[in-house]
Amino acid sequence: MEKDDITATFFVVGEWVDKYPESVKALSDAGHEVMNHSSTHPHMTELSADQMIAEVQDCNKKIEAVTGVCPTLFRPPYGDYNDTVVSTMRSIGMYTIQWDVDSLDWKDPPACDIVSRVVNNAQNGSIILFHNAATNTPEALPDVIKGLKEKGFTFQPVSKLIYKDNFTMDHTGKQIPSTVSVS
Repeated sequence: MEKDDITATFFVVGEWVDKYPESVKALSDAGHEVMNHSSTHPHMTELSADQMIAEVQDCNKKIEAVTGVCPTLFRPPYGDYNDTVVSTMRSIGMYTIQWDVDSLDWKDPPACDIVSRVVNNAQNGSIILFHNAATNTPEALPDVIKGLKEKGFTFQPVSKLIYKDNFTMDHTGKQIPSTVSVS
């Protein structure tokens, strides 16, 4: 991604930060966002609000200790969220993030299938889900980037895509800007 001058958002688990702090630091030093994916990767909807907060704050501390930056975005493990997860995260200043294009790379499809799935399903503003330990993602990424660029897409970290104020979320988790009426 460096040769393409692309910065991305990496949602990391606290246990991964513990195991690979040098990789986390390298991502941050390269200009990528390093954000929160929980400390131990639980199903968040099965936790109490206090347990959710502990999971996220523990991971935030680990990321901040390595990068010097405290995360503001949270991607729930398994995409498992509800209104309680979202409101609990907002209570501690975190924005809950989902995706709209799943590469399904975690199922280890061939690289060409990953490329096709992502390039054919991406839309303006899409958040694309990849996994750092997926077998065929490194092979697929150059063609994904090329295909998306050919369709006129540009790349930016998630924090630059989301609304932080004056929005609602639809049933799919997509942010919709609130309309402001002028009298």
